[in-house]
Amino acid sequence: MDLIEGLTHFNLTKQEATLYVLLLKEGYLTGYEAAKQTGISRSNTYTALAGLVDKGAAYVLEEGKVTRYTPVSPEEFCSNKIDRLQEIKKDVLNQLPVLKSDAEGYITIKGELEIINKLKNTVRQAEARIYVSANKRVMELLKAELLDALNRGLKVVIISDEQFTLPQAICYGTEKQNEQIRLIADSQTVVTGDLEDDENSTCLYSCKRNLVDLFKDALKNEIKLIELQKGDNRG
Repeated sequence: MDLIEGLTHFNLTKQEATLYVLLLKEGYLTGYEAAKQTGISRSNTYTALAGLVDKGAAYVLEEGKVTRYTPVSPEEFCSNKIDRLQEIKKDVLNQLPVLKSDAEGYITIKGELEIINKLKNTVRQAEARIYVSANKRVMELLKAELLDALNRGLKVVIISDEQFTLPQAICYGTEKQNEQIRLIADSQTVVTGDLEDDENSTCLYSCKRNLVDLFKDALKNEIKLIELQKGDNRG
């Protein structure tokens, strides 16, 4: 991700993000100096610098008649934003109506980022067991959530490239060259699809019992095939 774009996710405008990066490089600057170095108009520069101060990304240094701006450290700024979002999250969740239940139909999820987020959240919400089949790249993206599930005492069964292993998980190694994914949580929910086309990737999420059972059988058959192949190789 582009640095400036990344900073906009912390509630900075592009001009504020540009000036924040400049302040980190220089240590401190006046509004005039900042405008001169960035090419941003002086009026917009002063507005953006004031925005950095209001948003907790910069401090004002008063030295006589000269006003300079100095940045808050990136770790402190980002952590403060995340902490505040966590507080807001609690307040929002306490006020929002509770979702009665997962939709009974088939939900289509589009875009790699949204699919990965759904996979992660499905793992986080699991209470007993997780079965997942995906290549090493996808498994690495889910690794932190799967480790947490193992630490919570969940059974985790993985079908992936032989290069991917996870301590305490039951791993079956095979060749996974495509971007297909299959994940079943608690024998109640299934996530299936592929990530071949980045933003145009599609995935299906469902709590339909017949679909869950179908994919459970498919994963069991895949495991049996892997075991048979390994038995043949040993023989």
